[in-house]
Amino acid sequence: MTDVQKTGFVIGLSVLIVGLVFALVPATAQPSAYHLFSDGREWLGVANFGDVASNLVFVIAGLWGLSKLHIVKGAPIYIPLLVFFWGVVLVGPGSAYYHLAPDNLTLFWDRVPMTIAFMGLFAAVITERINAKMGVRMILPLLICLGLASVLYWRTSEMMGVGDLRAYALVQFLPMVLIPLVMVLFVNSSAKIGWRALLGLFVFYGLAKVSESYDHEVFKLFSGLVSGHTLKHIFAGLGPVALVMNLKQ
Repeated sequence: MTDVQKTGFVIGLSVLIVGLVFALVPATAQPSAYHLFSDGREWLGVANFGDVASNLVFVIAGLWGLSKLHIVKGAPIYIPLLVFFWGVVLVGPGSAYYHLAPDNLTLFWDRVPMTIAFMGLFAAVITERINAKMGVRMILPLLICLGLASVLYWRTSEMMGVGDLRAYALVQFLPMVLIPLVMVLFVNSSAKIGWRALLGLFVFYGLAKVSESYDHEVFKLFSGLVSGHTLKHIFAGLGPVALVMNLKQ
């Protein structure tokens, strides 16, 4: 299979998955129960202190990642990773703002920087594996626009009373399927992002999703010391750290 055929396969699979999701999965609004986190304690005058303060991990991780980008200076993935780590940095204040007063309006500002980070990472892999110039000049701006559009679409649908999370869910989870696929199809022995870096990122991302899902249970398990959602922020912030530590120099 040639690179052109491989690229066509990835694009075709992406279109198929998107089409199937919108054809078979019903539109789902943001559940109001999503905003009911287990740890609502106030400290130092800050509401929901645990879930707010733990977002500092994103800022530290993102800034640390930016400080380490000299590892890939001059490589095609420098700009996509720059976008990725700035997205991680911005998740910190965006998520903190949301957790001060959780609702759909503030959640918008939590999700915008997350889509920037997701798309920056996806563009980095495409840039390294498929086409460097196209990845930076075309794919990166396109992916960022698609990510932002997915959040705007969700927010607009909520305002119209027919909330639809499908586009945002695709932006978050589709790259998790396509990134490993691209790495399998397009082998690049000199790639800076290898399987070890990807595994570290995915492991912490998985731990973050599990912690988020069991927010209340974790809070009870640790006798109110820390909640699952607070741990989610910590695990999610460690993902970019694992990525940087395993970048090939």
